[in-house]
Amino acid sequence: MAKLYVVATPIGNLQDWSPRAIETLKNADIIAAEDTRATGKLCQIHDIHTTLTSCHQHNEGTKGEYLAEKMQAEDLTVALTTDAGTPCVSDPGYALVKACIEKGIEVQPVPGCCAAIAALSVSGFDTREFSFYGFLPREKKDLKDKLREIAGKSTIAVVHESPYRIKDLVEAIVEELPQAQLSVSCDLTKMYEKTIRGTPEEVLAQLRDNPKAEKGEYCLVIDLHQVPTPEVEAPETELPLEARLVREMIDQGLSLRDAQKELVLNGEKKNAVKQAALNLKKLFA
Repeated sequence: MAKLYVVATPIGNLQDWSPRAIETLKNADIIAAEDTRATGKLCQIHDIHTTLTSCHQHNEGTKGEYLAEKMQAEDLTVALTTDAGTPCVSDPGYALVKACIEKGIEVQPVPGCCAAIAALSVSGFDTREFSFYGFLPREKKDLKDKLREIAGKSTIAVVHESPYRIKDLVEAIVEELPQAQLSVSCDLTKMYEKTIRGTPEEVLAQLRDNPKAEKGEYCLVIDLHQVPTPEVEAPETELPLEARLVREMIDQGLSLRDAQKELVLNGEKKNAVKQAALNLKKLFA
């Protein structure tokens, strides 16, 4: 019977890979890997000879459906892996999992490493509740908008960032969420693993003082308990058509007939505008 295993791989230290995960890959008919080269190295180390096929963010839309159909037709067992960590958590794999579920193929996790969970565990924050956001927008305005949105929704937020944009991200946090507390982990489980903690300004200073800051992937835990919830402006209530007609007449100096035309040009239904104009005429008759 066809089956999909979602297999977590090490995020750095190869000793973190479980015997069960290794055995699953050995017994699978196919390994669907984010990068066959990365998973291939793991297979070489552990004497795994299972056939590898790529399933990454650029092809998983079609590859996921193809693999699920092949699994169903040939009763195949497939192991899904990413380069590091747990598939589908800020990594490819979703399309294959979804396709298997839709075809009634059993999907089973083989849990293991996850950078977000590892970073949470060493943050020292109250992490009984948290939100995961993956990678945030790159553009400065979009990034700041997203940070404000996060502050309005979450008390603990976890995000990923590349070493080349980590300073830009923390600078944006300094500007938008200065009351936050940060725990910033880099190279988790690797030889030069490092976690720095403090206010956004303190963390930014440490990053700027570190000549090797632009090495290794980052996982940030943002404690927002002390950050005031941003005020969100209430949407403007849509004015009745009668009031909008009057506004057009006053602001633009239009006649009632021309104000009707203006509202119709802006997308209002002609009959509704005509009725509103009649209502005004009755009101001032």
